[in-house]
Amino acid sequence: MTKETKDWYSSWFDTPFYHILYKHRDDKEAQAFMDNLTSYLNIPQGSSILDLACGKGRHAVYLNSIGYDVTGIDLSEKSIAFAKQFENETLHFEVHDMREAYPKQFNAVFNLFTSFGFFDDDKDDLKTITSIKANLKEHGIGVIDFLNADFVIHNLVKENTKTINGIDFRLKRYVENGFIVKDISFEANEKPYHYQELVKVLTLKDFENMFAKANIQLLDVFGDYKLNKFNKHNSERLIMIFM
Repeated sequence: MTKETKDWYSSWFDTPFYHILYKHRDDKEAQAFMDNLTSYLNIPQGSSILDLACGKGRHAVYLNSIGYDVTGIDLSEKSIAFAKQFENETLHFEVHDMREAYPKQFNAVFNLFTSFGFFDDDKDDLKTITSIKANLKEHGIGVIDFLNADFVIHNLVKENTKTINGIDFRLKRYVENGFIVKDISFEANEKPYHYQELVKVLTLKDFENMFAKANIQLLDVFGDYKLNKFNKHNSERLIMIFM
């Protein structure tokens, strides 16, 4: 059975199977979220936005299409190679580790779609928060769009199978050692594969503690992509606005 030994996010995100499994993501919902967010934040057109852990660039491309100067960075070389086809004078992509500050400051930094909480060491989470702070211009706004751990754990689907492009992805979910774990097993090209996704169980209080250490001011907290107020019991998302 094929199982990568390096950090799970370095291996799984760089495979074509990751993009097959999540090919049905709702782009309309993502675009509506960007419209709601940029409107709420009152970000003028032409402002600079850093899309932190941008993947293949779906949020960055849309933000650029509605008038923003966008830089997308991600650790996945293959995702960035794919995203580069969309580059123009106001849209750029680069391989970069989000634990390290990017050598430029922005009007806003967006970390979207649960692209946080992957690291074993808590210090790396704080490094990411500190890097976001360093990448913000004076009066710049940061956004972290994370899962609501309380809601996810309470509503965890322990096992299911998704068949996509003829591949049966067998998914198992559980909580272990402070992480929400998703085991992903499947066969492709007559070979068995096994990957994992691990997202740290981080609550609003955990983020507040990190923000305090990084001298960040939390401005508002929303619970979904329509920007309804956050409720720890009922909200699917934990969307934090800060500076």
